[in-house]
Amino acid sequence: MSFGLTIEKLFLIGLVALLVVGPDRLPGFASQLARLVTRLRDMARGAESRFKDEFGDQVDLTELKKLDPRQYDPRRIIRDALKEEPVRVRPPRTPKPQTETNTSATPYDGEST
Repeated sequence: MSFGLTIEKLFLIGLVALLVVGPDRLPGFASQLARLVTRLRDMARGAESRFKDEFGDQVDLTELKKLDPRQYDPRRIIRDALKEEPVRVRPPRTPKPQTETNTSATPYDGEST
């Protein structure tokens, strides 16, 4: 995971840090950044080990990567959906209107409704 950082971008970030922080305090900030990265890495490893402890060793972490929503490209999903055969859906049947043939045989009272 390089987050799109190239050598040129890292050099530019270092140059800006040198100008903002100053050359005397830059080594202290660099060591603090290194400790922060180390702590974050240890936290990630600890979370992974806790996950394995709670869910067992039979759970494969590569299976969880399949569930990552960042892997789904909406353009690909739409393109695949358009390639599929369309599903034919019958329109809902509308009930036939009832014709009043004999109003005296109706099972309800017309005045009550």
